[in-house]
Amino acid sequence: MTQPDAANILPLEGEIDLDVAPRLESSLARITKKQPAHVVVDLSGVTFIDSSGLAVLIRAREDVRNYGGKLILSGIKEDVLAIFEMARLDQVFLINQRNDKLLAAD
Repeated sequence: MTQPDAANILPLEGEIDLDVAPRLESSLARITKKQPAHVVVDLSGVTFIDSSGLAVLIRAREDVRNYGGKLILSGIKEDVLAIFEMARLDQVFLINQRNDKLLAAD
């Protein structure tokens, strides 16, 4: 089995809001520029995400899909998952509720 590539995993913590969204977008752009097969956004440390954070994730998902890769959201807590469900984004994103680092393996 291929070992996970830590460069394809983006761990996040705290609140993902308008103040954090530009840094998140920049971090995701650095990862997706290399066009890895899988990009894992580890949301296990996230306590809240607003519409600006969701918008960044949606754009990153499209960027990854455009080159044929997969963006996976990992480790989402129930209260944060509820935000995705309210926006029906749980039907758009690949979501793995476990914090499974092996998903980043190519």
